[in-house]
Amino acid sequence: MKAFAYVRPADLAGAVEAHGGRPGSAYLAGGTNLVDLMKLGVADPDTVVDVSRLLDGDVARTADGGVRIGAGVRNSDLALHPLVGGRCPVVAQALLSGASAQIRNVATTGGNLLQRTRCPYFQDTAKPCNKRRPGSGCGALDGTTRDHAVLGHSPSCVATHPSDLAVALAALDAEVELLGPADRGTRTVPVGDFIRLPGDRPDRDNLLEPGELLTAVLLPPGAFGVPSRYRKVRDRSSYAFALVSVAAVLELSDGRVRRVALAFGGLAHRPWRALTAEELLLGAEPVPAVVRTAVDAELGRARPLRDNAFKVELALNLACEVLQGLAGAPPA
Repeated sequence: MKAFAYVRPADLAGAVEAHGGRPGSAYLAGGTNLVDLMKLGVADPDTVVDVSRLLDGDVARTADGGVRIGAGVRNSDLALHPLVGGRCPVVAQALLSGASAQIRNVATTGGNLLQRTRCPYFQDTAKPCNKRRPGSGCGALDGTTRDHAVLGHSPSCVATHPSDLAVALAALDAEVELLGPADRGTRTVPVGDFIRLPGDRPDRDNLLEPGELLTAVLLPPGAFGVPSRYRKVRDRSSYAFALVSVAAVLELSDGRVRRVALAFGGLAHRPWRALTAEELLLGAEPVPAVVRTAVDAELGRARPLRDNAFKVELALNLACEVLQGLAGAPPA
């Protein structure tokens, strides 16, 4: 790990100023991703701005009936918080399926969403990686692609986003609150848009502008009191990224779908909102054949790599099981 300057500002405005939008600056909160990457030599900031004592650690109702989650709220605390855990199952289930209990006790809400979209080739400095060193190539394309993307990838990058929480938030139409320099102030961005697809700029994981800081997550009123579920398939029962995960919300009226949201994890560079499937399901009777046809239409655009075609069938079966479970129907 190379030497770096360590700054502990007195407030968030001072943190944004200390960061200055410089490429060599990095914010530090829980540190569960940044510190690992620094130890590996993948991240080498020259200035680390410690915001761990500045980020909001509260969960509070908003005037419109939603909930504001401070970026400093620990993953374990959020999963069990009375305003979220019991009222929004998909968020609690996603959080409790991530990493390990020890990491969840340290990791923050903001840091969870800001962790790098990555694969083993990104973390191996001996291998080419456009995300780590733009223009060097993608080592995964000629390597092992079992864990990689089947949707939304590009010749520049085939990595998948590792966050479980982000998948649940994308299905709930949540937003992130971003604090910029004084001349830009605060803005909000939907979680589903905040994390980017790779295109020809895989080094840019999200829509953060230079120096911006993620300060909160905003859950809309519609996130609460509705049937929702998160399911994750992985190689180990804990401390493993998703091969495929599904976050779903489903409400019925007179036996037909009144509201549906479906998002996949483990398939793309960001949580993949299944808009085609949602459109086909809305207003339909969620019998197994209809659900399967809708999800299959969504996954029809998948472009599997050499080693991961199995992900498409796995995602289809998992999504059908989750949606049919929410509808009260047994899996086909």
